[in-house]
Amino acid sequence: MKTKPLDPMNNISQPLSSPATPRKGSGIKIHHTDEAIGFIPLPNNSGKPITVIGNDAIRNSFDDTCLQQIVNSRMSPGVTEVILNPDGHAGYGAPIGCVMVSPTHIYPGPVGVDIKCSMSLLQTDIPEEAVADKSVRRALINAITERTPTGAGRGTRSVKKGRKFTKELGIQVVTEGASPAVCEALGIPVEWAERCEDSAHLGHDGTVESLRKRLDFILETKRVKNFGDKIGQLGSYGGGNHFGECEITRILDLPSAKETAEVFGLKDGHVSFLSHCGSRGFGNILACAQFKDLETMFEKWGIPYPAGDKKLVYAPLGTPEANAYLDDMALGANFATVNHLLINALVLEAFQEVLPGTTGKLVYFISHNIAREEIVEGRKAWVHRKGATRAVPGGHFSLAGTPFAETGHPILLPGNPRDGSVVMVAQGGAERTAWSVNHGAGRQMGRKHAARTLDQAAVDAEFDSANILYNSRKYPIDESPDAYKNFADVLNSVEAAGLAKTVAKLEARFVIKDSAEADD
Repeated sequence: MKTKPLDPMNNISQPLSSPATPRKGSGIKIHHTDEAIGFIPLPNNSGKPITVIGNDAIRNSFDDTCLQQIVNSRMSPGVTEVILNPDGHAGYGAPIGCVMVSPTHIYPGPVGVDIKCSMSLLQTDIPEEAVADKSVRRALINAITERTPTGAGRGTRSVKKGRKFTKELGIQVVTEGASPAVCEALGIPVEWAERCEDSAHLGHDGTVESLRKRLDFILETKRVKNFGDKIGQLGSYGGGNHFGECEITRILDLPSAKETAEVFGLKDGHVSFLSHCGSRGFGNILACAQFKDLETMFEKWGIPYPAGDKKLVYAPLGTPEANAYLDDMALGANFATVNHLLINALVLEAFQEVLPGTTGKLVYFISHNIAREEIVEGRKAWVHRKGATRAVPGGHFSLAGTPFAETGHPILLPGNPRDGSVVMVAQGGAERTAWSVNHGAGRQMGRKHAARTLDQAAVDAEFDSANILYNSRKYPIDESPDAYKNFADVLNSVEAAGLAKTVAKLEARFVIKDSAEADD
């Protein structure tokens, strides 16, 4: 079947040389507007500038590659708005920690290869005193890792007490997401689907049927080989920066925070569990194949890549190429959704094994690697969030009918085990960032650099003195707290800009993270 070519006239961007005042040789300068918000002007000051969130320390943390990537992203076809968050650092094409808005084009790069990498938070009724003893926490670590494997390529076959999957159930998971039937089949509380940013994703035409047809094509052409093995990774973390973390919830001693925390279902001084992972090998294969497909199309038609970067390939909405990408993204996103919910069900089961009678509820599940069709400045557009998370305040029409209509939804913002994480809620100022905030602290060191410069003994000693346990013999050096940006500066940037405010702090008690090669 012949497909409609991408419109070459839509690709007007070329390798960019910004006329702005030089910064560290990049030719790009962030202009200050107030304490926590700046902007990068476009060449010739045409169009909307790039919004930059960050205090002085954060602004100085952006390296040349990150800044060039954010300008390249803003100058790409169909892009009407770009935001660089305080966790921003160099990625593939677009920086990690950016938001990219387009009413006319879809971009795989600003979604990434881990489709719908997300955060979720489980709140239990366990008082913090119950996990004070190290032997209890060790038992919990063992019970969790017997159910939820970590490491690249590892799945349910790697653990004693994980769930078992059939091919038929796998098909249902990736096409239906967290439907009642899927939740019941996997032992996931059905009501948890109400606590998801999106409990299910549909195909490009708004139907499940288009996803079934796309999946049939994927399996028939063997784009995804060993589908059963990939489905067997449901309920697993993977490697790299993915983790599970036992926390103690500390609600801020403010009336507004306490009221919001009650709606969220947070319990002060009680154990909660924070998880970070995505669509595993299934999503990675789909994403990488999409990059290859679009690169092939660009080469076939002789279309120049935006700023000469292959990772900024795109498809105009309405074309077969765009439809194929949206379907693949939805399939990967459905996997990620069920993966998180299953992990939380397995974690709760593990707690109940060690501490009988434990109860727990899902606080929220929210993505930071996804493109969603939303209303931005009065019109529909695809909001690409790459290492960025949605931040919608109370009273916004998109939350009507949800438990968070009046308060705004929970924002789960991980820092690091040493400095803690936070639960936030959006403020009205987030309208300036397409209703978005950063997804965490953001790396300040590459993995190899961290391994070369950080001291393993010092990292392990720091965890020991803080009474934070972990599942591996040594804490992964490339994931140590100092490999990430200063979390206090990140939070200060978000709150000073009026994007969100803190509701509760999360103090780590133990961490589950794999020391194998990163697959994030």
